[in-house]
Amino acid sequence: MAGTDRNADRLLTVQAAAERMGTSVRFVRRLVAERRIAFVKLGRHVRIAESDITAFIQSGRVPPITTRNYSRRRVA
Repeated sequence: MAGTDRNADRLLTVQAAAERMGTSVRFVRRLVAERRIAFVKLGRHVRIAESDITAFIQSGRVPPITTRNYSRRRVA
């Protein structure tokens, strides 16, 4: 396996990152401009690692409200 690293992150274009997240290219470019997602600059090209996309998605994950938690909030 010389020359290959199975642990290396695949770098995605902005277009591919947008498709992976199910968003527009404009949204991904805004995330990059606002430094809300990690990215790599290769000359004038921007690439985003798959692991950084996964981390961004996980950081925005909101757990569901269970009936038990919901009723407790309404009573208080």
